[in-house]
Amino acid sequence: MTPEEIAGTLTELFGTSAVVVTAPGSWQVDTSTFRLLVLLSEDNTWLRVLLPIVPIQEAQPFLEQFLEANFDDTQEVRYALYEGVIWGVFQHHSGTLVSADLSNAINRLASLYQARLDNVFNRLIESRIQQIIQAAKQQGQSLQATMQTLERFYAEGMMGEIDSSAKGREEVLNAWRLQLERLWNEG
Repeated sequence: MTPEEIAGTLTELFGTSAVVVTAPGSWQVDTSTFRLLVLLSEDNTWLRVLLPIVPIQEAQPFLEQFLEANFDDTQEVRYALYEGVIWGVFQHHSGTLVSADLSNAINRLASLYQARLDNVFNRLIESRIQQIIQAAKQQGQSLQATMQTLERFYAEGMMGEIDSSAKGREEVLNAWRLQLERLWNEG
């Protein structure tokens, strides 16, 4: 893609008022929810699209899940860490890049931004549930026995919020039940 084609794709996606040329081969896109940076290398052979996702302070507990997402889920975009921020990044040789691929990558980056920590948090929770399942199976427990143990922990206050209502506790236990049933045969 030429710089003109890149600018055209950005304008097509975001409109002329959102796209600002910050320097030759550099664009900034400001939307109501995020700021996207698009940078060509000095020799115009590589394009990089960057979107800040979350400060490292918030992301620190989930770094393993971010890396796992790079391996399994993010497709043509990646999470990266730079200057205390987790970024969504897309890099591509500009000579073989087409407008549709750039648009798809930008849409994927926007979805990473919208999800922020949700996807990695859910990945972490799922890995913890799988650890519980593995421990229960090593002890010879059935799914039903494992669920009874969790119910007892909630009833005794070992898990959950201290001031949670019976309805709130039931909702949490139903969520546990659904996740255990979904993951039991995988673990």
